[in-house]
Amino acid sequence: ASPEPASTETAPAPEKTTTTAAPTPWRDRRYLAYTASEAVLFLDDSVFKVGLPLWAVTATSTPHQLVPLLLVLNNLLVVVFQVPFARFGATPHTARTSLWPLAGAFLVGGAALAASTVGAPWFAAVTLVLAATAFTVAEMLHATVSWELSVALAPPTAQGAYLGVHGLAQAVQRSVGPLAVTAAIAAGPLGWLGLGAGLAAMCGAQHRLVRDRGDGALSVAPVTVSEH
Repeated sequence: ASPEPASTETAPAPEKTTTTAAPTPWRDRRYLAYTASEAVLFLDDSVFKVGLPLWAVTATSTPHQLVPLLLVLNNLLVVVFQVPFARFGATPHTARTSLWPLAGAFLVGGAALAASTVGAPWFAAVTLVLAATAFTVAEMLHATVSWELSVALAPPTAQGAYLGVHGLAQAVQRSVGPLAVTAAIAAGPLGWLGLGAGLAAMCGAQHRLVRDRGDGALSVAPVTVSEH
């Protein structure tokens, strides 16, 4: 029997597979700028742990027994209002809009601390309570806004990496925050006015930073983590 003729057909070449690299936050300039602005807005933590107690004891005529009560006030307000405040970050648009009342809370807190050196002990106590309340409101608002925007600005396929970078903002604040607050104390009432105004200005800058390039709303899916 004659051998079979060799086949002239050639095997199909394997298809080339293309892989798309996952987005990286280290190349996302907007997210890095947002994280840098967050490191500034987290200063409310250092205000309560360092600034307010030192200022009340060294620069005002209020009784020193008031200082621990201010910290108790902070804890009570957080326990009572943190969950209701979650509505200010229910959607990316709401979170972005809530940056304006956050700016107002920082302004009131800074102005109240600046005014606490003027007048009788009772007036110092009232202004310190006002400052503690304002910075607590700022703390709760920022916690809600920060979480929603940090998720909304991150691509769905790389949220873990992006949120990891966002977490660096708090680490930076814990290192630099006490120095910034101590500088405000050293500068006196004008230092607190400057700190409050600076934090409010950063809220305005962040409001502009997180806007969409088109219609003014963030381009994210309608359902985000905070809604679950």
